[in-house]
Amino acid sequence: MPRRDIKLDHLANTWLFSACTKRDLATIGRASEEVTVPRGKVLTEEGKPGHEFFLILEGEASVRRGGRKIAKLGPGRYFGELSLLDRLPRSATVVAETDMTLLVIGQREFSGVIDDVPGLGHRLLSAMASRLREADAKAVH
Repeated sequence: MPRRDIKLDHLANTWLFSACTKRDLATIGRASEEVTVPRGKVLTEEGKPGHEFFLILEGEASVRRGGRKIAKLGPGRYFGELSLLDRLPRSATVVAETDMTLLVIGQREFSGVIDDVPGLGHRLLSAMASRLREADAKAVH
């Protein structure tokens, strides 16, 4: 199977992009770059500006806030969208726990994808609402 088809399959199997048409997936695929990173690589740093969205294809990463590990992410999970949407500093540090393969979309390309892919903005809002509810539930307990 050609590498491009594999990239589109990964996108189609990610909740955020699962409702996209093949044309939409192709648009997202063209906007993204496949990147491999070694274990230990800092992908985002809490408090620093963010310029990329990441989708994990292979490997695992840890999410830390205030130096404390708060989550583990694996294939199909994504991160980095908040800083691209609100242009504020990263809310967490994400570090590769294993060697990883990622799809990366830069700030300009991410904005273009949101404009060009109908419904993606709504999916992002839904995803952020879910994350906010999870954070609220954790804060109460």
